[in-house]
Amino acid sequence: MTHQTVSRRRALGGLATMGVAGLAAPRLATAQGQTTTWKIQSSWPGGAGLQIFKDWCGTIQEKSGGELAFEPFGANDVVGDFQLYDAVKNGVLDAINPFTIYGQGIVPAATFLTSYPLGLRNPHEWDVFYYGLGGLQIARDLFAQQGMYFVGPVHHGPNIIHSKVPIRSIDDFRGRKMRLPGGMVAEVFSQIGAETTVLPGSEIFPALEKGTIDVADYVGPAVNYALGFSQVTSYISMGPPGFMSLYQPVDLMDITVGMDAWNALSPQMQQFVEMETHVYSDMHHAAIQKADQEAWAKFEADGTEVTRLGQDDVELMTEVAVPIWFDYANRDPNSAKIFKIQLDYMQSGSLGYVDPALTEGLELKI
Repeated sequence: MTHQTVSRRRALGGLATMGVAGLAAPRLATAQGQTTTWKIQSSWPGGAGLQIFKDWCGTIQEKSGGELAFEPFGANDVVGDFQLYDAVKNGVLDAINPFTIYGQGIVPAATFLTSYPLGLRNPHEWDVFYYGLGGLQIARDLFAQQGMYFVGPVHHGPNIIHSKVPIRSIDDFRGRKMRLPGGMVAEVFSQIGAETTVLPGSEIFPALEKGTIDVADYVGPAVNYALGFSQVTSYISMGPPGFMSLYQPVDLMDITVGMDAWNALSPQMQQFVEMETHVYSDMHHAAIQKADQEAWAKFEADGTEVTRLGQDDVELMTEVAVPIWFDYANRDPNSAKIFKIQLDYMQSGSLGYVDPALTEGLELKI
């Protein structure tokens, strides 16, 4: 038996015991024994999200054969959450794992590179947009203009709303002081009467505790429970069954790298990072959903009540949202280009989310 045959059999045997992450990310030889270490900060301030991120970062050095390592940081460890894109653009951080919506200040079209109210509603629909309908290349072109490389999207799940008072219809948002991530989401809630404010995730708990706000959106049950939201609110508001969130049904994060750090990698290592981003997105999404299932029982034990909006609320909020979609899309030619792809998809036979009557008289400046 040749040495080559023995090596191949060992490799195959190793693959049989490895998970998806191992299959997607083969070991690569270390270049001259040197390790490139990236400082990478996430938007996660704690809980399951931050732990999953750190666990993934901890696998990179071994899977890259020692050529690349990720030094992970949580929210605010190096820079503030809203400064992440500036930090990677300016070389303070090598890479980031932010909520993509935070990029809209630098790349206005980022508004449509992540979930928006009543838009694409399932993770696979965003994968179709990014990997099937050209969205990934558009994102990379836009971020490259700002000195950044957009590696790819990362799924985690819908956002939910925590409240000190029950929310049983969209009318109940009227007059409520509400934390939102800004942008289109905040405008939709402003249109239905909420008094909106923008806060990073790390500031939500104290704002709820002090009464500065009485309603707050953030991510999913597991992370929100770990952040203590059941201690300062009594209710969780969601959409109808099967529709956890009307306003951010598929909140997206991403992996973005400073262009200098990206260009310093070999083509093989660049491909490795792209593959690992797919791996992380899959692992992250599944692990978050698992943790969410465990969190629901904890909220129930703490006395938190889940309230749901009805189908009428979905239709009413869609009517509010559609003109706002067009308004935001028409603020920037790239936004209009991206949104047109998504709108065509939403109005196609594949989805049918948007009644053509709702877009009559509305035009896109493309």
